[in-house]
Amino acid sequence: MSLAEVSPQASPNSAAVKVMVVDDSAVVRGLTRRFLEENPNIQVVTTASNGQNAVDAMGKFEIDVIVLDIEMPVMDGITAIPLILAEKPTVKIVMSSTLTEANATISLNALSAGASDYVAKPTSGSEIHGADDFKRELITKVLALGGTANPTMAAEQKQATPGRNAAPSFKVQPGQPISLHKQSSVPPRAIAIGSSTGGPQALHTVLVDLDKTLPHPIFITQHMPATFTQILADHLARDTGRIVHEAKDGQQVNAGEVYVAPGDYHMLIVGQGDDLSIKLTQTERENYCRPSVEPMLRSLIEIFESALLTVILTGMGHDGLGGCQACVDKGGTVIAQDEASSVVWGMPGAVATAGVCAAVKPLDNIAQAVNTAAKGGQL
Repeated sequence: MSLAEVSPQASPNSAAVKVMVVDDSAVVRGLTRRFLEENPNIQVVTTASNGQNAVDAMGKFEIDVIVLDIEMPVMDGITAIPLILAEKPTVKIVMSSTLTEANATISLNALSAGASDYVAKPTSGSEIHGADDFKRELITKVLALGGTANPTMAAEQKQATPGRNAAPSFKVQPGQPISLHKQSSVPPRAIAIGSSTGGPQALHTVLVDLDKTLPHPIFITQHMPATFTQILADHLARDTGRIVHEAKDGQQVNAGEVYVAPGDYHMLIVGQGDDLSIKLTQTERENYCRPSVEPMLRSLIEIFESALLTVILTGMGHDGLGGCQACVDKGGTVIAQDEASSVVWGMPGAVATAGVCAAVKPLDNIAQAVNTAAKGGQL
């Protein structure tokens, strides 16, 4: 029996995101396919049970997005990534793995190897049946990444009806003008960064090039599940030479150190002056996210007002938009990543087109912009 099989669609849908599902479990393949095809803007064109079959399928099907398992016989997901991208560099890959420490580490390595995002897969076939969060996250990410993989399809695609299984999307209209907002009149005393899809790689790029002598505490909210955020903090510390923490409740904030919001908790900063600490909460999700950028920014604005510098990096949705508006209303500064360098220009596109940014920069120029602003220079 062939391990890669053609989807039994009667006819191709030119406006749909074309997906391949790769998993060694026939149950997971079938359920993932069913979940995806509940959305009319997604078409599963083929499935495969290992990485080798996925590579072989690349020349046979039109594929925009691949949902790729990690642990498979014959060829695992991490080995398959460079071979898949060699066949089609524009294809977007979503890693699908259970939330173990080993899989979280592998998933982050996969992002460095060229995967675009990941979803936390339920631990068993029985659990996946009722996994509404998995379904919603999977559909949302496939739609967002499908638009970047196939711009023509994105332009033709009709607005999806979110329903209960997908978060409402936020779309920046092509060609929407960007007007810049004035920079703060005072140098910042703290730096906040928000990111989502494509964020781990973007955070690495920014932190590597950020001036290590800056005394500013740096607060990061990256949309990630628990387990992943500790490993992200460890990776960033190892690769950048900085002190990077997965934030703990009650932890004292120190100058020049980096604090990453832990998965499933909002990170707030409380206190005054130099006596600041972390407060973690599990209040309601905001913009379907926990951690969310919004509560972090609200807490920082209350403390720093015009002396807050906010950076919004690649990510889907519009988490952080309200906080960035509040930041500039208090006189602070916002910098966003530009569209060309973003994996998904949702979060940065939302703030850029809202007219709250003092600068919109390519990823490779973000660190220099932060260095300049942090030292009181003009962007």
